Amino acid sequence: MGWVVLVVVGLIVLWLVFTYNGLISARNRTQEAWSEIDVELKRRHDLIPNLVNTVQGYMGHERGTLEAVTNARAGAVAAGATGDPAKIGQAENVLSQSLRSLFAVSENYPDLKAISAFTNLQETLTATEDKIEFSRRFYNGNVRDYNIKLQTLPTSLIAGMLGFKAFGFFQADDADRAVPQVNFGNTPGSGSLPPSTGASGPPPPGSSGPPAQS
Repeated sequence: MGWVVLVVVGLIVLWLVFTYNGLISARNRTQEAWSEIDVELKRRHDLIPNLVNTVQGYMGHERGTLEAVTNARAGAVAAGATGDPAKIGQAENVLSQSLRSLFAVSENYPDLKAISAFTNLQETLTATEDKIEFSRRFYNGNVRDYNIKLQTLPTSLIAGMLGFKAFGFFQADDADRAVPQVNFGNTPGSGSLPPSTGASGPPPPGSSGPPAQS
């Protein structure tokens, strides 16, 4: 009988090790996917001061629109510092809405649409938005797979005791992808803009990804 007990205990230990390693791997993939989103959001935030500085000389009478973009960027940066995907998604949606308003108003300023700095920003924003969307889908796919592991028996019986918690999805407005698609004219840009001093804050110290849901 003693050897039977040893075999059972050995199988349990092997299962615990296998399960723990699998959860660690899934969690690391999810955190890595989140870091890709964070990089692209920071890049997006860095473009906003350049955008405001570029258009304000041409859109002096649209002060309210420019202030809305600046305030929305500040809100997105603050949300980014929390590392909470729900708060970040909401703030980024507000930022996208303010950018849509700015781009719509810019259609009334043909001189603005003719300068290369503006078209350069359009191209950079287009690439950034595409990367954000791709990274969002990749992250949410990893969150789904990781959360399923946590919620499926028998892993769910020990995941909490081992310190694993579910991650939140990063939700974004589907209309966000339309932000950089506004036609700014056909003047080709030359080169890319340098990043501004503004940047989104990283997740709280000691955190390599978004905080898990409680």
